[in-house]
Amino acid sequence: DVQLQAFGGGLVQAGGSLILSCTASGLTFPTYAIGWFRQAPGKKREVLVCIRPSDGSISYGDLGKGRFTISSDTAKNAVYLHMNNLKPEDTAVYYCAVERNHYPEYGCLFDHWGQGTLVTVSS
Repeated sequence: DVQLQAFGGGLVQAGGSLILSCTASGLTFPTYAIGWFRQAPGKKREVLVCIRPSDGSISYGDLGKGRFTISSDTAKNAVYLHMNNLKPEDTAVYYCAVERNHYPEYGCLFDHWGQGTLVTVSS
């Protein structure tokens, strides 16, 4: 059973940076991808970025490029979201998510996620 735990959210001022962490267990799929999406109240889900640890390929959502980068530590089964130059509109709950069989040409199509972590950006 796949279990994901995201943490590291909090309050940050506009222009600041934050790193979110995610630890995963139960990942046995050879071509899985792991990454992040966010959802703000009243808004639709926004895919940010995912990485396939087997070959390091990274796929970005429409909003992911530029201010968001991803890194992974396969020894720790962990993935990190590095966020820079944060803006108030980045305020949202950020979720760590997995796609069991990932094909980079189709982007990040997450099919499993854990509880999110809240990021609040003040102006």
